[in-house]
This record gives sequence, structure tokens and C-alpha cells, in this order.
Amino acid sequence: MPDRPAWIEPSEEDAVFTDRLDAARQLAERLGRFAGVDVTVLGLPRGGVPVAARVAAALGAPLDVIVVRKLGVPFQPELAMGAIGEGGARVLDADLVRMAGVDDRELAEVERRERAELERRVQRFRAARPRADLSGQTALIVDDGIATGSTARAACQVARAQGAARVVLAAPVAPPDVVARLAEVADEVVVCATPEPFYGVGQFYADFSQVDDDEVVDLLTAAGSGPGTVAISSGQDPPLRDETVRIPAGSVLLDGNLCVPEHPIGLVVFAHGSGSSRFSPRNNYVATVLNGAGIATLLFDLLTTEEELERRNVFDVELLAGRLVEVTAWANDQIELEGLPIGYFGASTGAAAALWASTEPGVSIASVVSRGGRPDLAGPRLPEVTAPTRLVVGGDDTVVLELNREALARLRCEADLRVVPGATHLFSEPGALRQAAEMARSWFSRHFVSSTGGAGAGPAPTAQLS
Repeated sequence: MPDRPAWIEPSEEDAVFTDRLDAARQLAERLGRFAGVDVTVLGLPRGGVPVAARVAAALGAPLDVIVVRKLGVPFQPELAMGAIGEGGARVLDADLVRMAGVDDRELAEVERRERAELERRVQRFRAARPRADLSGQTALIVDDGIATGSTARAACQVARAQGAARVVLAAPVAPPDVVARLAEVADEVVVCATPEPFYGVGQFYADFSQVDDDEVVDLLTAAGSGPGTVAISSGQDPPLRDETVRIPAGSVLLDGNLCVPEHPIGLVVFAHGSGSSRFSPRNNYVATVLNGAGIATLLFDLLTTEEELERRNVFDVELLAGRLVEVTAWANDQIELEGLPIGYFGASTGAAAALWASTEPGVSIASVVSRGGRPDLAGPRLPEVTAPTRLVVGGDDTVVLELNREALARLRCEADLRVVPGATHLFSEPGALRQAAEMARSWFSRHFVSSTGGAGAGPAPTAQLS
């Protein structure tokens, strides 16, 4: 790789993808021919898993991880001199090891350290679900980008050792020379972009936020078939529409991400909180869970970049609610969404905007869910809310929990308060976000069915606390 400082920020000229969601959409388009094939999608933790999850959903394929670890040069850890993987797989770039002057003792120490981390990750990720059986399958290995190719090469070796009949390696971006070399270990290599010069994967993303272990576990859990999870399996239809959209709202255009599964039962429009955006990994995780349940999702930016610079706009609930109303009107005009019941999912201040918007004239909302929200900021509009409302709060988010209890007492619609034990405001504790997502899924599913006259209509409006 060219010698460019590791700390340098990506430039607008470099950026090929907005974020991993955008990259996954583009990659899924290249991989459409694998829909309906005996294929298992294997994400490379951690950054490759959000991309793999979207690809798996688009193909209607099962999702798993393939755990490998890069062996970095001791004095330059980002430079890979090899990689190790599950089952004892080990790949070394002998030329690089020699040129870097790494001796046997240094190499053994790096491998010992990385082997310990690999085993930790295996235990963490395999606790969510057992390893997929690759026997006779096409193993579709997905990462968010490939730099040196050492990790990808090890992943191919691991997949073959686990019985894969065919190995396909896919990534949004990689250097052209590395793609050529990887063709030696994979039956097929699929890459969206092969730009030069290539300094690092993050160079080609406008948003290359870190992915943590909890997000990986949550995505695997959502893709599993165990009790209380949403299956993304080979029997699920690919999305009808999954793309970036631009939504007119008064004098501005708002950017959004729309995903419409086949035969949707409803649409959930997301209203994020202050300091967040449509790229929120937590809201995107919840959207994935809802998509798996046949619910369309629309995540959008409530404000333009310029408007966000005016800090008071971020907390102007009436302004945010107005934007939500305009976006809802846009959604009602989309052919794929015509006639669908609509729900709002609000986080933080977005919850207040969702409740406020639901009371506006001409707006018909089937249900509302607030995650760690501030419904109290909807103030005088609370008694006017008629949409069934669920408030989801972390048990250790004590101040917000009390505010939600007070807001619940002011609601006159069907409403309840669900507490996730041990969770704090961001639901970052293991399994907390999954519980919150499942609470949202069950609420929306029940009320979407009820609003269309199907079975499962709810009882008379009540207020419940749990």
C-alpha cells in the first residue's frame, strides 16, 4: 500500500460510499444472481457484518460470521503480514515478514496475542448462535473493504476447511492488484470499486464509524431462528425496494434510506434524536429487525447539514414534527407503500416529534414506539395522541424512565411502558438493543394487523406499566 499517514481523514474526492448501508446496497446489486442458490453469507467481524447482514437480507440467505484476525507488523499494526482464523488457519506474507525484519520471536508474540483475541470473539459471537454448516454450500464471504487481502485470504481458507463447495469473496472496495491475487484462493471475487491510489478502506467511506461486538451479536441474533428472534433465512423474499431517497420538505430536500420488503404489512418512519442521523447504527439495527418481520422502514435526516449547525433547530420539536408530517405525506405517494398503515419510531427528542406529528390534522398513524425517548417534550400534545403508543426505556436510565412514567400518565390512548432491565440510555449493554427492537416489532406488527382489519385486533385502549 502507498505510504499515507494512518490518521488522514477521507476526502470528498475519495469517498465512494456514504456509509456501510450504502455500500451494502451497491454490493447486493452485484450479487443478485446468488438469490435462491444454496449460499451462506459470512460477514468478517466487525465492520463486514453490517454489510453482510444487508446482503443476506437482499439475497434471502442465512447470515453467519467467519472469525479471522490480522497479524500486524509489530511497529506498524495496521500493516498486515498475515492472518489467522478458526480451525487453526494461518496465512503469512513471507516477503513482507522478511522485508519488515520480523523475527520468529516477534511473530510468535503477535500470533499469541491475536489468537487470544480470536478465541474471545469466537466465544462471544458463537454464543448468539452455533456456526453455520457450510458443507456443500457456496460460502459468500463479505467484508466492508479489502486492503492487503491477508484477512480475506485466511477467511477463504477457513471456509474451505469447513466444507464449502465454492467460495465467493465480496467487498465494496479493494485495490486492483489485491483483487487479482485473491482470485488465486477464491472461486470468484466480486468488488464494486477498485480505485487507485489505495491507502486504506476508510478512505472510500464518508462515514466509517467503528462497529462494536454488541452490534455484531445483535445482527446475528436478528438473523437467527431461535425463540424471540426474526429470521432472515433462505425462504425470505429479497427487498422490493432498498435505496437512498431524497424527500422534498418545504424548501429543502431531506436524505433518507427506504427499505421495502416483499409483501409489507406496514411502514415505520424513524425520527432520530439530537446528535444522531439516518446512519444511527442502533436505529439501523432496529430497522433490520422490522424488515425481517415484513415491515418497510424509512430512516431520514430531519434537518439538512446547514440547519443542524443552528443548535436550537435540533431541539425544536415543532419543527421536527413538521418535517415528519411532510415525509409521511411523501411516503403515502409512493406506489410500493400505497395503502400501508404507518407507524413512527422515535428515539430521544425524535420520540417527542413523533408523538407531536401523530396529532397533526390529516395524519393517520397506526402506532408509535419510543426508544429511550423524551415524550415529555411533546408537552400539551400528549393528551391529544390517539395512536397506540409504546414507551421503551432502559431500567438504569433513571431520569428518562421517570420522565416516561410522567408522560404515560398524560396519554389518553392505548399505551404502555416497557423497561429493559439493566439497560442505560443507548441500550449498549449485551442484548439490550435486541430486546428493545423485539418490543418495537411486536407492537408494530400487532397494530398494523389491527389497523387493516386482520386478526389480532387489540382490546379497548388502556394504559399499562411494566
